[in-house]
Amino acid sequence: MPPYSRVFRRCAAVLLLWPAMALADGTLAGRLHAAGEVAYFVPDRALATLRSLEAEVAATHGPARSRLRSDYLYFSSTAERGLGNLGRALELADELVAYGKQHQDRAALVKGLIERANALYLLDDLPASHASAFEAERAANASQDRASRVLATVAAGQAFQEQGNFPAALSKLQAAADMARHLGPASAPLAHSLHALALLYLNMAQHDKGFETQRELRDVARAIDSPGYLALALRSDYVLAIEEKHFARARRALLQELALERRIGARQMAATTLVNLSDCYLKERKFHEARAYAMQALQAAVEANNNSDIATARINLGQALIGLGRLSEGKQQVERGLATFEQQNDKPELQAILLEYGGSLEQAGDYKKAVDAYHLERRISREMFAEQRTKAVLELQERYDAEKKQRQIEALHQENRAKHAELENHRLQQRVWWLLAAVAVLGSGIVGLLYRKIRQANARLKEKNRELKQQGSLDPLTMLYNRRHFQEFMHSSGCPGEERRRSDSDSVGALFLLDVDHFKSVNDTLGHAAGDMVLKAIAEGLREALRETDMIVRWGGEEFLAFLPAVARDRLDDVAQRILQTMSAQPLAYQGTPVPVTVSVGFAPFPLAHGETPLTWERVVNLIDMALYMAKSHGRNRAYGVRRFSRVGQVALEAIEQDLEQAWRAGHVELSVVLGSAPGAPAPGDGVAVASY
Repeated sequence: MPPYSRVFRRCAAVLLLWPAMALADGTLAGRLHAAGEVAYFVPDRALATLRSLEAEVAATHGPARSRLRSDYLYFSSTAERGLGNLGRALELADELVAYGKQHQDRAALVKGLIERANALYLLDDLPASHASAFEAERAANASQDRASRVLATVAAGQAFQEQGNFPAALSKLQAAADMARHLGPASAPLAHSLHALALLYLNMAQHDKGFETQRELRDVARAIDSPGYLALALRSDYVLAIEEKHFARARRALLQELALERRIGARQMAATTLVNLSDCYLKERKFHEARAYAMQALQAAVEANNNSDIATARINLGQALIGLGRLSEGKQQVERGLATFEQQNDKPELQAILLEYGGSLEQAGDYKKAVDAYHLERRISREMFAEQRTKAVLELQERYDAEKKQRQIEALHQENRAKHAELENHRLQQRVWWLLAAVAVLGSGIVGLLYRKIRQANARLKEKNRELKQQGSLDPLTMLYNRRHFQEFMHSSGCPGEERRRSDSDSVGALFLLDVDHFKSVNDTLGHAAGDMVLKAIAEGLREALRETDMIVRWGGEEFLAFLPAVARDRLDDVAQRILQTMSAQPLAYQGTPVPVTVSVGFAPFPLAHGETPLTWERVVNLIDMALYMAKSHGRNRAYGVRRFSRVGQVALEAIEQDLEQAWRAGHVELSVVLGSAPGAPAPGDGVAVASY
């Protein structure tokens, strides 16, 4: 199971927007502050106090009313969220946003927007959550309240982190910590920003920096005497230690955290900590201890009414029982926990659980059930991949439409420049002919000189038009042909290679579609300059792996297309092997950091026919795109090739296009699989730059 929950990722510091001096007295403001101080850590106790103060807050008049009302709504929303009442938490946050706008109270508006972002995050509405966080940052930046700006900057950083934009997230969270330090070396805003920064370093796999930030967070929590923040610091220590497999350190942090949470009555946090303790012992294969803590976690989660922790505790208990040889009891507990996550449609959580569950069953000797678990995990993985692919296609289409519009504008500018040059040339010709008429008496020498000037102008115009046409056909980064040029070529050529296919069945054309593996990770961790370096290296590698007569195209983003007009039918796999090995053999580094590069490939002969029906090149590209998807889903750094169709009369081409893998397994299409070498391994024939096939 993951070492920390989603709620832990999106905690909020409820004290950040209060004045620096705490109001720990018997006044209404002091009692409200005391409840807010524990709203996240002990939400049930805080909410009971807040409800008892509601009438007093409503009856307040004068300048203090606005502050008391906004803080009452903020603390109440935080407490409801801590109890899992997300709908109520969102209602209170929206009420606070409306209150801030109505009374032009910027602090109230910022608090409401941030609490709204937190509730929407837990409701899985990430686009709305991120929009609210960014709006909060804009509102806070227009104020002089440094604490508001810290809280809003942290929210924006977390939004960037959830989008996978780690460089932007790191910039925001480091800026938030720097702002908080100006409030003093020990403050709740600083603790809040350090907590978020430690989790970012964890997700970026920069564990050394994560431990360093966690130590500073622990010192700040002790300095402000906050058991709640000290518990969060210890949980940060746990998640970092478990990633490094420092189990003793992880257990020590959890036990200290549990003691703090029990001391302050943080039942929800204590239940999660007990779940993490059982998980830690499971990772060490100490099943007796894992079972004991899982049973404690289950009881605590039931008392806290936390369905996710109840489900996780059952799964940990089940795996501990399986490890102890009590297979039937263990499977029953795991299945009950899985049912909860299936109801919540939490596919990432289900995938992680099924992998661990399958491993436990396999070690226990229940191979049939283990295979079932692995098959279910693969189905969920394919569903998640398909969802991500659909999202990526939509994003790519939007980007392509924007690029297309920009290209049309550029083409219009180029056309205008060409027309302007042609008009100038026409004017020059007119002037020349008038001059010829006026100065004919001056002799043929002057006439010849002017005529040569016209020829030079025409030559320059012709060269300029040629350059403009070439620029419109090439991708400016890789200097490969662009998608538009390839489409124009295919449409104007009809079906290139058709004559060769009819006269010589051993020679065919071929289409290869490539996608760079883990390209998003390169952009996110090293920046877009590193990504551009990889794309240029891929282009150069394709030039080395293929012939000069082959057309290489940057298809879009990190995808490349190669059209081979003639290749021996039995050499397609060799070409795919050559491409894979050439790419993985490139020793790339960016600013001293090695960048391993591999690609996934889909390919097919072209023309390709389904029965007697030849497929258009667009449908062949769609098929090899599906083959490329299979290469991605089966481990990357490999190629899947469509050889031919079988049992043509039994299945429609549309069914094959909808699920190529299923069609392959059913015997309706023949595929070849080519595996790539490990990154850094020398390619066969290293040093030979001529492709022969």
